[in-house]
Amino acid sequence: MTEGFWLSDQAWAAIKPLLPHNQPGARRKDDRRVISGIIHVLKSGCRWKDCPREYGPPTTIYNRFNRWSRRGLWQKIFAELVGQAEIPHELSIDSTAVRAHRSAHGGKGGPKIHCIGRSRGGPTTKIHALTDGYGRIAAFSLTPRNIADISAAPALLATMPAPRRLLGDRGYDANSLRATLARAGTEAVIPSTRSRKRPIPHDVQAYRARNLIERAFCRLKDFRRIATRYDKLAQNFLSAVAIAAFILWWT
Repeated sequence: MTEGFWLSDQAWAAIKPLLPHNQPGARRKDDRRVISGIIHVLKSGCRWKDCPREYGPPTTIYNRFNRWSRRGLWQKIFAELVGQAEIPHELSIDSTAVRAHRSAHGGKGGPKIHCIGRSRGGPTTKIHALTDGYGRIAAFSLTPRNIADISAAPALLATMPAPRRLLGDRGYDANSLRATLARAGTEAVIPSTRSRKRPIPHDVQAYRARNLIERAFCRLKDFRRIATRYDKLAQNFLSAVAIAAFILWWT
């Protein structure tokens, strides 16, 4: 048997109740095997048609991923799992850039619609994320690379209950964000930009924990189809990130 990825008993026990049931049409192939095959493709970076046969027909693996992506089911599963966890008292916010492969171009509506922007490094997508005090991704979104971190922050923060404090780098030092956090009762642990005439103090000791989000991005990019974007559709790439994010809760 080819070495590959298989869902652990713990992960499967958490995911299984969240899968859609009583769907019309033919009875689905073994869910655990098919989802393990999807995750194998995301981790290894192989083409869908090269997925090992031990997971089932490659067309079944891809069709399940694509069909559930169109329905937004992967993000719903991720949201359900996050919702079952304790509300985090501390969140970190940041973004990471992902180079878009040439195969990621050509999505209907153009690159902007599918979150691909130009940068000095070429066509790139940016993943914005919030992580909890354990370094687990709690929320995320996509934008083109040329969108500033501070522009994506309000919408991302609105998806989570207000934490006791928020850790962010200098890219999030904006009066508007600080005011929003203050109204919500959230302490801003954000260093001031050098352009401020009067730097705003921050908790230096607490700020050290921001390295957890950097480590989360490193783990996320261990999935080769996330480290490099191959998907034309933003919805499909968003689904890939959701799958990797909830798998990382158990690894």
